[in-house]
Amino acid sequence: MARAREALLDAALAALAHHPWSAVRMADLAADARVSRQTLYNEFGSKEGLARALVRREADAYLQGVRRLLAAPAPPERNLVAVAEWTVTRAATRPVLRALLTGAWNERLPAPRPARPGARPAPVPAQRRADAGPPAPGELVAETAACAGERWEAGCELAVRIALSHVVAPVSPLTPRRPDQCAEPESWSPMTPTITRLMETILSVETTSPRKTIP
Repeated sequence: MARAREALLDAALAALAHHPWSAVRMADLAADARVSRQTLYNEFGSKEGLARALVRREADAYLQGVRRLLAAPAPPERNLVAVAEWTVTRAATRPVLRALLTGAWNERLPAPRPARPGARPAPVPAQRRADAGPPAPGELVAETAACAGERWEAGCELAVRIALSHVVAPVSPLTPRRPDQCAEPESWSPMTPTITRLMETILSVETTSPRKTIP
């Protein structure tokens, strides 16, 4: 049923482009994915379970992309800059990932909690990991940094933190912003060649430093 599961997650993600999560109906998702409602509930258990799976998939897809970039045949500092640039680009087009990385959830997005303590484990193995709940921003940053391996982990964490500072930068000093709100993607300025060169310089030093963690 892996294909049906992915089709349902795709349908849920597409629905979020047009409706807040509270308005997304399970029956509509089943129809869009061309599966029965029973299949939907068999896979996810509930709408909350679907939300957990959707958020976990976003995190996993991001980490997979980070691993791909880090494996490219290029100097480590160039790969780490690529991770930072891709993080900014990916967060601009995927609101769920942006919320995962920044903690800036809003009313349009699912913000699932872990399955309640003592709940029966999901019958679908793929759902059990999702039911643990989404990673906090710091946990996702740590998972991302670990993708680089022990030698480059500190540099990778630095690259991601630079990217996230770019994502959460305020639109302007005159624009009020809630503590749980980050700048909208259309307000982000691009990473200029000067910024990229500066990052490469910093990271070329950081990746050869004996320190293993960023304070």
